[in-house]
Amino acid sequence: MARLAQTAGLTDVQQEILSTVRDFVDKEIIPVATELEHRDEYPQAIVDGLKELGLFGLMIPEEYGGLGESLLTYALCVEEIARGWMSVSGIINTHFIVAYMLKQHGTQEQKDHFLPRMAAGDIRGAFSMSEPALGSDVSAITSKAVKDGDEYVLNGQKMWLTNGGTSSLVAVLVRSDEGHPEGTAPHKSMTTFLVEKEPGFGEVRPGLTVPGKIDKMGYKGVDTTELIMDGLRIPADRVLGGVTGRGFYQMMDGVEVGRVNVAARGCGVAQRAFELGVRYAQQRHTFGKAIAQHQAIQFKLAEMATKVEAAHAMMVNAARKKDSGERNDLEAGMAKYLASEYCKEVVEDAFRIHGGYGFSKEYEIERLYREAPMLLIGEGTAEIQKMIIGRRLLEEYRFQG
Repeated sequence: MARLAQTAGLTDVQQEILSTVRDFVDKEIIPVATELEHRDEYPQAIVDGLKELGLFGLMIPEEYGGLGESLLTYALCVEEIARGWMSVSGIINTHFIVAYMLKQHGTQEQKDHFLPRMAAGDIRGAFSMSEPALGSDVSAITSKAVKDGDEYVLNGQKMWLTNGGTSSLVAVLVRSDEGHPEGTAPHKSMTTFLVEKEPGFGEVRPGLTVPGKIDKMGYKGVDTTELIMDGLRIPADRVLGGVTGRGFYQMMDGVEVGRVNVAARGCGVAQRAFELGVRYAQQRHTFGKAIAQHQAIQFKLAEMATKVEAAHAMMVNAARKKDSGERNDLEAGMAKYLASEYCKEVVEDAFRIHGGYGFSKEYEIERLYREAPMLLIGEGTAEIQKMIIGRRLLEEYRFQG
């Protein structure tokens, strides 16, 4: 077992789950990840294996057929999976956020209908906030829902859906002005709809089109898509929680745990980059000795290891805070910001240690070098995290003059 990124105080059950996941990653993910990534191929066999392990139901309560585990257990599993291949952790994350939102905010009927099949991995979730023109400004959403009898009619275009094609349930955030007078704050007139669809591309149900995969620099294998709603009719009982106008708060709650997930991904990718760097530094020789014996490389390894350790500690702290029932937006923002920035730096240092070979597609570090930047923008950019952190600090340390 590696010395870095250990977590104190885990139960026997948590240790057993993590050991099983790490074993699966070492045997089933790492050997095939780079080849699948270069082909941009969906890792169906890996996903089937995770389904068998019960990971799609990791945080879903036992009464709905899940394992009922904590956010910490989930985050540590994500860290292990991202160490193998970050795209696989993305497949689980979007599913998990929708399941979490259902658990926290869904009606009893919605929980009973969706959660058991989500726990089994038979229904797979995706969620959608972003649109082509809005980026980080969620309040600028233009997609709209208009009430028509017992249904709502949804129109608009959504962007950057992870699992947009392979999912069968999408939580979609749109504007719904019904019942909200003119001048209502934008975030108070948004609603989350639970949209069921067929997996695949093209018209996946009447009024709903998933055009195809967006071609990306990294984060391949997992499908990232647009979503076009044109007269999409959704029954009123598929409003998350049964009440309109609560969508923004529901999504932000989901994204808060999603930020712990992105921090965990950053930790996992950084760990893998360190493993590759420290191994290569002991194999590669220059000037008559292994490059690990040169002080310049030892300094790099020292910095990389320290960053891996610090990011892991902050991620664990943010997860434990949420598990204890406390507000964790400050800790989650800090963990996501630090882990994604450190991940990029550790990956770059490992890339430099590899020298010219780091530029070769034959070496795993080339894949990590293209994957790390996604963490700088996923679940809110570094700038958004710093805004959240800054505002929360001013609340906590308000000057009483």
